[in-house]
Amino acid sequence: MEFSPGISTVAATIQSAIAPVFLLAGIGAILNVLAGRLARIVDRARTLEKLHPASTGPEHDRHVWELRLLDRRITVINAALALCVLSAVAICLVVALLFVGTLTDLSIGRIVAIAFILSMGVLTIGLILFLIEVQMSLKAIHVRAELLERDRK
Repeated sequence: MEFSPGISTVAATIQSAIAPVFLLAGIGAILNVLAGRLARIVDRARTLEKLHPASTGPEHDRHVWELRLLDRRITVINAALALCVLSAVAICLVVALLFVGTLTDLSIGRIVAIAFILSMGVLTIGLILFLIEVQMSLKAIHVRAELLERDRK
């Protein structure tokens, strides 16, 4: 006898999977933001790499300082990207497991819960790394005191 799930079973599973799918869409938006930030960091690093050899004195020191900061930012944002991708993969696993469990009558609720918890955990760490990277970027965008000429009236 061939197994054929009822339409109500499939519909109920789809309803259960809607929340994780919306979460997946949100993670996709976060990944887009992170990839955009990484691209801007790389562009700035390339610009400074061109300026670096011709610079001297305080300007050279500033370029070296900013290049080092950009290198650290690339590392942090790349880790955030990787964790958010891992979260998206775990959400895909949750959706697939919801269907597998429903269609095969397997008791895999614990596995689904663990996959969801894993997804939330790595997403949280990824978002924390994003916040850290934003804080790092603020160090580079503050206008240097000597350029503000506050001593002049």
